Amino acid sequence: MNVAANSKSGLESIIKDISLAPSGHRKLEWVSQNMPVLNMLKEEFTRTRPLENLTITCCLHLEAKTGYLLQTLQAAGANVVACASNPLSTQDDVVAALADSGITMYAIYGESTEEYHRFLEMALDAMPDAIIDDGADLVGLLHKERIEQAKKIIGGCEETTTGIVRLKALDRDGVMLFPMIAVNDAYMKYLFDNRYGTGQSVWDGINRTTNLVVAGKDVVVVGYGWCGKGVALRAKGMGARVIVTEIDPIKANEAIMDGFTVMPMIKAAEVGDVFITVTGNINVIRAEHMKVMKDNAIMANAGHFDVEVSKPDLNALAVSTRILKNNIEEFVMADGRKLYLLAEGRLVNLAAGDGHPAEVMDLSFSLQALSLMHVIQNRKELDNHVYNVPEEIDRRVAYLRLKAEGIEIDELTSEQSEYMASWE
Repeated sequence: MNVAANSKSGLESIIKDISLAPSGHRKLEWVSQNMPVLNMLKEEFTRTRPLENLTITCCLHLEAKTGYLLQTLQAAGANVVACASNPLSTQDDVVAALADSGITMYAIYGESTEEYHRFLEMALDAMPDAIIDDGADLVGLLHKERIEQAKKIIGGCEETTTGIVRLKALDRDGVMLFPMIAVNDAYMKYLFDNRYGTGQSVWDGINRTTNLVVAGKDVVVVGYGWCGKGVALRAKGMGARVIVTEIDPIKANEAIMDGFTVMPMIKAAEVGDVFITVTGNINVIRAEHMKVMKDNAIMANAGHFDVEVSKPDLNALAVSTRILKNNIEEFVMADGRKLYLLAEGRLVNLAAGDGHPAEVMDLSFSLQALSLMHVIQNRKELDNHVYNVPEEIDRRVAYLRLKAEGIEIDELTSEQSEYMASWE
């Protein structure tokens, strides 16, 4: 463990090893070449400095693409402080490079639960003016233990489905202490990040970990939201027979019309070779399902927290466990069956892979940056609620993406605009 000085903030980063920085800088350089929208925004922010003299605390998956977002906020003039939203998604070399760039970092791959919570506290000790959260852990801590500090927060934004569920619960109970923008609900986020990003990166993580063929297997996708749609689509493309489990009758019908088999989890448990949870809920795979799973069934989670596959149930049923290889744990049942859990049931695409492709995260992180600017610039007009990303920000990111690709689209003529606006 290293302590690295941060010249701008006066704070000291807590990281694995500052000597890893050169490797991290190369990773950051690579993703920057494939994130054209964020590049355009970074160039603009470098000129305008909209975050000058503000401290921004971020709790995020700390890998290269997220690191480039932090550098973009830094280019906007912010004093940036960051901690990890998942102990197994942290890339120590990227963290070292960010610390080397003058960003205060509190993150180490594989950090303990105690360290995780201590780093959250330290990140908030920087007294941020605004926050970017991933899973709403910063928001939760501010509302439970740091209420007076929370009252001074301008606002922030949240990217994940799980985090937004928590924010909406706060809002519904009337106890939110500052405004937050639900970035996950923007079209340019969930239509691309959740579907194409999750779809590709989940299978990247599973395939590089297991090195097994997908074609011909029965893959059970638990949850058919936008992330589940992406996972199922990629499984189908690789030749799997896809089964979907759902609680929502509308989504179940959608899965059927997309060509997938729909059945209850207890029936799917008997036939699945690979199970992928994408619900954001707790214990969607539990003891009753594990008891009927086939020998050598593999379980992976693509939801934010490691609660979707019940690890307490898995441990209670197992007569022995062992780590077969990195990110594969074997659980031997009393009847001799072997079940496997990938990446400790944490986000498999980040804990066992590099996360979403850079081009996809370019869109999401551009929304994050612009949404943060919106909260800060409109602080007097915003009440303490959860807000959607303004349509003009969503559309701006869409146009910038097309511009970066050199793609032009049509515009309505004045005659067409008048026709569409008329009730006649």
